[in-house]
Amino acid sequence: MARNKYDMDEILEDSFDVSQLKRLAGYIKPYKNKMLLVIILLLSSSALTMLIPIFFKQIMDSYIPDKDMGMIILMCVFTTLIALYTAITWRFKIQTMSIIGQSIIHSIRTDIFCHLQELPFSYYDDRPHGKIQVRVVNYVNSLSDLLSNGIVNTITDLCNLIFIIIFMLICDVRLTLICLCGLPLLALVVVFIKKKQRRAWQIQSNKQSNLNAYIAESINGIRVTQSFVREDENTDIFNNLSQGYRKAWMHAVRFNFTMGPSVDIISAITTSFVYVLGIKWMLMPDATLTVGTIIAFTAYIGRFWAPINTLAGFYNSLLTAISYLERIFETIDEPVLVKDAPNAVSMPPIKGTVEFRDVCFSYEEGHRILNKINFTTKEGETYAFVGPTGAGKSTIVNLISRFYNVDSGQILIDGTDISTVTIRSLREQMGVMMQDSFIFSGTIMDNIRYGNREATDEQVIQAAKTVCAHDFISAMENGYYTEVNERGSRLSAGQRQLISFARALLADPKILILDEATSSIDTETEILLQKGLNRLLEGRTSFIIAHRLSTIKNADCIMYIDKGGILERGSHDELLAQKGEYYNLYMSQFDFLKE
Repeated sequence: MARNKYDMDEILEDSFDVSQLKRLAGYIKPYKNKMLLVIILLLSSSALTMLIPIFFKQIMDSYIPDKDMGMIILMCVFTTLIALYTAITWRFKIQTMSIIGQSIIHSIRTDIFCHLQELPFSYYDDRPHGKIQVRVVNYVNSLSDLLSNGIVNTITDLCNLIFIIIFMLICDVRLTLICLCGLPLLALVVVFIKKKQRRAWQIQSNKQSNLNAYIAESINGIRVTQSFVREDENTDIFNNLSQGYRKAWMHAVRFNFTMGPSVDIISAITTSFVYVLGIKWMLMPDATLTVGTIIAFTAYIGRFWAPINTLAGFYNSLLTAISYLERIFETIDEPVLVKDAPNAVSMPPIKGTVEFRDVCFSYEEGHRILNKINFTTKEGETYAFVGPTGAGKSTIVNLISRFYNVDSGQILIDGTDISTVTIRSLREQMGVMMQDSFIFSGTIMDNIRYGNREATDEQVIQAAKTVCAHDFISAMENGYYTEVNERGSRLSAGQRQLISFARALLADPKILILDEATSSIDTETEILLQKGLNRLLEGRTSFIIAHRLSTIKNADCIMYIDKGGILERGSHDELLAQKGEYYNLYMSQFDFLKE
């Protein structure tokens, strides 16, 4: 049962774990030297620009009254050089930080994708794939601005703020104190919206995840949608989800936009007081305040609130990023339930004896699917599993490949417990063709070679001939180099299965698993394929799941699975003679064919 669907929000965290920011710092650490260089250059640029208001103060108070054009020109030249240096440093900053930011994004995305490759089937059974995809793409992308600009800008702006306060104090202490009176008001605004703002962005990320999950589901099921004329209903569902995302977004950015205007209002109020009181003090008989001082100080006021505005923007970006970081690291921290044991060794070359000893398994606690399954296969023989839907047939073959861990009991291959060997060394010697024949975007040649990347074109073609896929492939416009799209929508269900069959054959596995391998193949093709199957199954241990009993009549042993166990086992003729569950199943198909 899915842990959440497209119409179910994920659980919101009440408090943010600061360690998540420390983990993010771990991705930043390799680039600390380059970032330090950028910060030093920006600080040097900022320090130089702090001199410009002083230049104007001198021009207003001294050089203009003294008509000293030489010094005025010199001050303008200095100002121009400082502006040029600032432009160069900012260009270097933008270029360097863009590279660093995208490199960090790449590292995070690589880590989350690689982890997803290791997670067991149970993880994907529980979640809409759209909600997984949005974490890898959208959530990681949302960190881009924070990493490319936010961190460096914040550090430099904090230092700039100190520089500015020092220069403001040099100009006039009284006016500086007036300006600083606005900071407590801003702090109250931050405290008031902090928790609400974080929660708003958490909700927004949930709504985005839900929308993405439904879009992915709708694309995958578009044929079913159009077949049942469900377009209008699906559009209504989409609109509801999209409206939910829109409302959540608007609610979240409303808090973000609170910060900017708050800074502007407080800045305007304090600047007004500076002008009013500054002019009042300048007009006093014993005034020490000059016009140049007020001009210089008002220039610093603009510079004072600019970094505070930037810091407010960084604060907004940080709260937004935190809601995404929680989901990103939650995915990276998802436990890999099926993994190599600490002392795992490589699986020796497989001969083909498989043994189940009291194997129990359940997908959900308290709902056991398999209960003390016991059987032993012989090397090179073919074994078939039949039974009603949901009885556990596919579960058994999935356990052989260690796609899931058993609850209890043991599975041994050639006497070796598969839980003690590395997963890669086990699966490399097995071939699996599942019920869902997945076709990747690319050429047919590449899709078949997916089973053995070292195979030559001739080997690929021979595998296709063995499973009777060569004729229809050759008839396509570019033969084996015909491009097919994701999931092979250009191909029929039977053609997809034949390509998947060739893929499994090319891997030359010691143990072959066919899960409903011929379910979408017509009877005529099945007869031809049976010849290839006989050659394929020869000399290797094979497990076949089939609802069409005609495909497994020649199996060495057929097991009837139901009610968590093996109710019957034997050859086709032996089971028919017992006149039990297998007999009833066979006769029901036989009667159906007669009708």
